[in-house]
Amino acid sequence: MKPIEIHRGQPAQNEAIIQLYLDPDLAWFRGHFPIQPLLPGVAQIDWVMHYAETLLAPDWSFSSIEMVKFQFPLQPRDKLLLKMTWAEEKQLLAFSYEVEVSNGSEHQTASQGKIKLCR
Repeated sequence: MKPIEIHRGQPAQNEAIIQLYLDPDLAWFRGHFPIQPLLPGVAQIDWVMHYAETLLAPDWSFSSIEMVKFQFPLQPRDKLLLKMTWAEEKQLLAFSYEVEVSNGSEHQTASQGKIKLCR
């Protein structure tokens, strides 16, 4: 139930940027909601943890959500940037999802948050 990954990069050892495409056939969209499908917040957190454990903090696990804000709905066919920064000394993973708007040259923050990790 992961999105289509278009590109991934690591500008620094503790940072990752992943470009994603929200395939309309993702199971997350089924029934959430029939008239206007939206990507649930739990899916966004799941993907953050997947990429964090893969790229930034392989020996760490989810502990708690310190803060999360859902500011703009994510819909089928959206193109996203998932940006993450890992601060190991604080055991804190900061993330944001930015959705492509207009002709693809601009992005709007869709959600952002901080997740506490543990060993």
